[in-house]
Amino acid sequence: MHRRQLIYNIFLFIASCTTTKNYNSSSKDSTVTLPKTLRFTVTDDKTLEEIERSFGSFKIALEQVLETKIEFVAVKNYIAAATALQSDRVDLILIGPSEYVIIRARTQAIPLTAITRPNYHSLILVSRKSGIKSLAQLKGKKIALGDLGAAGSYLSPLKMLIDAGLNPKSDVEIVNLEETERFLTLKKGEVYASAFSNNTYEREVVEKKAESEFLIVAQSPPLPNDVFILNSKFDRAIVEHIKSRMIENQDKLIQALILGRKNKKYKKSQLVSVNDSDYNMIREVYRAIGQDMFF
Repeated sequence: MHRRQLIYNIFLFIASCTTTKNYNSSSKDSTVTLPKTLRFTVTDDKTLEEIERSFGSFKIALEQVLETKIEFVAVKNYIAAATALQSDRVDLILIGPSEYVIIRARTQAIPLTAITRPNYHSLILVSRKSGIKSLAQLKGKKIALGDLGAAGSYLSPLKMLIDAGLNPKSDVEIVNLEETERFLTLKKGEVYASAFSNNTYEREVVEKKAESEFLIVAQSPPLPNDVFILNSKFDRAIVEHIKSRMIENQDKLIQALILGRKNKKYKKSQLVSVNDSDYNMIREVYRAIGQDMFF
């Protein structure tokens, strides 16, 4: 999908959002009663089968920790995830920092706990054959970024281009591609540069011993953590109960989480307390690239 069309779709989504409803859970003598089922989703996996492969072990561990059933819900992207929150079709979501900023603004979803991403950076790669050694040399060139809104492969790389004195709208030609396509087009010389998170680089370049093919021309400062968010319908007692249980049992949850495909990025992670202000850096980047209409 073209960037302008996707931005337009997001704008329509924002305009259609409504205020979430209030909800009070039952509690007695400081004992919190959770719903019999909590519906969970992520935005990286698009089908129930993919979510099961990535989070099946985590689901079992979370059910044991919270002593309630966890049910998977599939969503196509973070826009669909926000809509699911609005229509009360999902309760708990694991999302990235950029997605959090947009979803929080539209749904008032509650930041429950962050999951740290040690050494979480954006990287911009070029082919060593290109002779390019700096971002400034990308002026007038085609580059591949990730999906609109992706912190590691889209939002942060745009800020890196701006900081290098390039106007993303006029100085470079940007194409938005899936992860695999970004590598293929770079290897084929169809783009001059591609952006990835450092975790993707480790998995697709270092582990495959392909460092001789690519050069890192820029690395971003550390990016904010991923975050578990909870539907705003839940009252404070339930929020605090789920948060405390997850943090207290984080070793069990992290060990189960990293068994899923693509979740090795959480191998050295921790579950920590989170504040909405932790994500102001993402908001600042949106403003810098003129997309602060999202919030």
